[in-house]
Amino acid sequence: MRKLLLAGAAVLVLAGSSVVYAQFRPDFRMNMNMRLSADDMSAFADARIAAVKAGLRLTPDQEKLWPPVETAVRDLAKVRIDRIVARRDHQAPDDLLARMHERADSLTANAAAFKRAVDAADPLYKTLDDNQKRRLAFLTHTSGRFEEWRRRFDHWRHGDNDFRHGPRGMGDGPRRGGPADDEPSRL
Repeated sequence: MRKLLLAGAAVLVLAGSSVVYAQFRPDFRMNMNMRLSADDMSAFADARIAAVKAGLRLTPDQEKLWPPVETAVRDLAKVRIDRIVARRDHQAPDDLLARMHERADSLTANAAAFKRAVDAADPLYKTLDDNQKRRLAFLTHTSGRFEEWRRRFDHWRHGDNDFRHGPRGMGDGPRRGGPADDEPSRL
């Protein structure tokens, strides 16, 4: 009887402590009311740029090609940060075409900065080995995105509409709206 009482007390203590812990657990997700300042965003961009450079482990010859890449990426980050800050402080116009013109101007500025960054990175990228290219894709979060959509487009274009593979082609079973195993593929 005493063991049963102790076991019951232990269960209550554990259950109670988990409820208390769940109620007072710190929330590490960003508070929706918390906005990063332009300086914060710039600091995070600097950190990401430094992380990419460190992760690449550039050779001395590659180091010489890094400064224009870094400058162009910083300019791209500045364009994006300025756009975010401007959007916070600016009330969108009621006129649809005025909003579309603003969006087009924003996209044009972003595209020009992105093009400068890509052009600056091209000479360096051509000198990277396969390991550096793999790390670059991982560090810049581009690994697999384009390849997955290209693969899906190729399947669609060639009439193979069998999308039973998961988001990364891992074969995780039938997808919503996809053909069953015994059903023929069709466009």
